[in-house]
Amino acid sequence: MKIGVSSYSFKKYIMQTKCDYFHVCDKAKELGFEGIEFINLDDKNFGITTDALKTAAEIKEYCEKIGLSVIAYTVGANFLCDDPEAEIKRVCGCIDVAKALGAPVLRHDVCYALPKNPLYTWRDAIKDMAPRIRRVTEYAKSLGIKTCTENHGYIFQAPERVEELILAVGDENYGWLCDMGNFLCADADPVKAVAIASRFAFHAHTKDFLWKPGTEPRPQGFFGTAGGNHIRGTVIGHGVVPIANCVNILKNAGYDQWLSIEFEGMEDNIPALAAGIDFLKKIV
Repeated sequence: MKIGVSSYSFKKYIMQTKCDYFHVCDKAKELGFEGIEFINLDDKNFGITTDALKTAAEIKEYCEKIGLSVIAYTVGANFLCDDPEAEIKRVCGCIDVAKALGAPVLRHDVCYALPKNPLYTWRDAIKDMAPRIRRVTEYAKSLGIKTCTENHGYIFQAPERVEELILAVGDENYGWLCDMGNFLCADADPVKAVAIASRFAFHAHTKDFLWKPGTEPRPQGFFGTAGGNHIRGTVIGHGVVPIANCVNILKNAGYDQWLSIEFEGMEDNIPALAAGIDFLKKIV
């Protein structure tokens, strides 16, 4: 496996320094990362222009110049919205951006909430969304790009739900962005969850969390899990996620793609990422 990093991991650094993604690429290279993935190239909060295609082409050229691989592109998506046809078209436009960026994988969300009908379940959502997601990945396939969904967001975060979604879409071009930390948000055992995800994994995130039981008051900076416990992001190797075990499960399943750090802790970005890559190098 090669070690990469998400541009999202530099969020605090970007906000503090007002730097752009080109500077982030330099920092990633300086820290020893071999690849970088990007998120929402039309997000003004990251100093990016609204012309995502132009920005993507510029970033691709710059990464090639400094010898940094572009490994994935991440966007939001909601296939349970009021106008799914428009959303399919928009996400396909994001695939065009991924192509311009030179990213072999596009990660997209699937929904943010279920309809307010109490009889509508996540399984109903799968039935509605699967054909829409299939159309997106069919378009991506025509451009040589794989698509995947991360275990992210409270609706499709539990491993059994993501697995059922992928099986329902039923296209070999659509898989899983396995985030070994996010399973804690659904109170799932990361080791058991990664074992489920590993056979579908197109991409993988290393993420670590501190954890507190819901019987205690929620500390500042923590957020709630689906089961009412408390977690917050932290430096890779500092938290409770059994990262080495999860990496070994992926290896044993034949996964040999990128292992990308997605850091979202309170700690300063640069020393946190330096510590994270040092930890991963010892186990990869």
